[in-house]
Amino acid sequence: MMLFICLVFGWMIRGVAQEDKNNPISKARIKIDLERRIGEIDRKIYGNFIEHLGRCIYGGIYDPGSPLADKDGFRSDVVEASKALNVSILRWPGGNFASGYHWEDGIGPKERRPKRIDLAWGAIESNQIGTDEFIKFCRKVGTEPYICVNLGTGSWDEARNWVEYCNRKSGTYYSDLRMENGNPEPFKVTYWALGNEMDGDWQMGHRNADDYGKYALEASKLMKWIDPDIKLVASGSSYFSGGWVDWNRTVLNYLKDHVDYIALHTYLGDYTKNYYEFLASTIDVEKRINIVEGLIKETLSKSRRTTPIHIAFDEWNVWYRAWNEQKLEETYDLQDVLVDAQFLNCFVRNAHVVKIANMAQLVNVIAPMKVDNGKLWLQTIYYPLQLFAGNCFGTSLETFVACDTYDAGKFKKVPYLDVSSAYDERTSTVVINVVNRHRDQSIETEIVNQSGQFAKDAVAYEVNASDPKAQNGPTNQSVKTVQKDFNTGGGRRFVYSFPPHSFTLIKAKVLE
Repeated sequence: MMLFICLVFGWMIRGVAQEDKNNPISKARIKIDLERRIGEIDRKIYGNFIEHLGRCIYGGIYDPGSPLADKDGFRSDVVEASKALNVSILRWPGGNFASGYHWEDGIGPKERRPKRIDLAWGAIESNQIGTDEFIKFCRKVGTEPYICVNLGTGSWDEARNWVEYCNRKSGTYYSDLRMENGNPEPFKVTYWALGNEMDGDWQMGHRNADDYGKYALEASKLMKWIDPDIKLVASGSSYFSGGWVDWNRTVLNYLKDHVDYIALHTYLGDYTKNYYEFLASTIDVEKRINIVEGLIKETLSKSRRTTPIHIAFDEWNVWYRAWNEQKLEETYDLQDVLVDAQFLNCFVRNAHVVKIANMAQLVNVIAPMKVDNGKLWLQTIYYPLQLFAGNCFGTSLETFVACDTYDAGKFKKVPYLDVSSAYDERTSTVVINVVNRHRDQSIETEIVNQSGQFAKDAVAYEVNASDPKAQNGPTNQSVKTVQKDFNTGGGRRFVYSFPPHSFTLIKAKVLE
């Protein structure tokens, strides 16, 4: 069998065989080497996002009229499901909403907070959830807060004052105002985004790259003068359209000495109703990451900066069915599980540069959980994120994969297996994340450890169903995680058969 061996994006080595039309799936091979390390996996790649959009905030995380609401009005079931999801960092208040949001509307006594027209989504914003409530929700869930400032209709002073309100201990107007509002200790919000999707003409306050770069530069200076310990995220461009590379290059050149991350956003969908093309679409995600990584390197070569700039992939998900609906509430299926697992594989394979990622969004709106008729239920896409966030830690490993390939639409020689792997040195545990893209056939795979023996006892967590279109609902969890304990044999290799249209996370100890 002929092997086609290619170097993918400078980091991921994959061997792929030409497909035999008479015998479409042959045995595959995955090889890991614990010494071939890509980078440390930052747990902040397992984050989420809440925006004042549809039922995400009101009727999602906050529902004071529900019998499940706690004393602060937050749904206790959403809090518990978010804890179980291991949400590492939570982005707020948007999204497009952020470009018209004035944060002082959302502080102080709730009965005095103004109602505003939200020009981003055409709703009336009650401002019942603001900065103090967001921080309170983060503390309940046990997640890191991440705030996106308004660089659309907002001012430099507004941005710097927000940092002062959150992070200054006392003795200034805004720190004392926070204390008056019932929060004597500073919130210590570390992560701040300098606006949202400012490259888009759909955005309030849209600017070209030069104008945004200049505006964000002054905002970043003021914000860091208030608190030099904060981390700033530049608004990058994510779209494969004219000028997106130039936008990112220009913005990085302006902000190279001030920001710590540049943001990318991508939503994918089965637009052509072609299963195999949809399952290949994350190839473009990895291309975006690698192009922007190159731009970062180019920028830093012209700077005296000694610390890195990373990527914050702070909006990502499958989103296409409910695009034009006011509620924007997707009902996800197993196909979407596989694509979302591949997003996460991309982040793990590029752990050296992707350090933050936020699935959009947390509840109801394009989300892994929904509330219908007062009952919380888990969407199909809840499970791959939960598995990664609960198991895939440590160091990302370069992984060799030899398997058959397919062509679909613009995507050529797509491996049927999409794989990432990680090694946690503290526990001597290796994790191998595998999506079998094949719709109809299992792929028997030899898994080889080049750095020692596998312990005999291992576990596989599988997300699958009989039909790639299978969905969950309020009374039905047909797609969920199934645990399968198995014996590796205790050697350097074992064989595992990955079922069709499945995501599997294998976890095994490695012996010296």
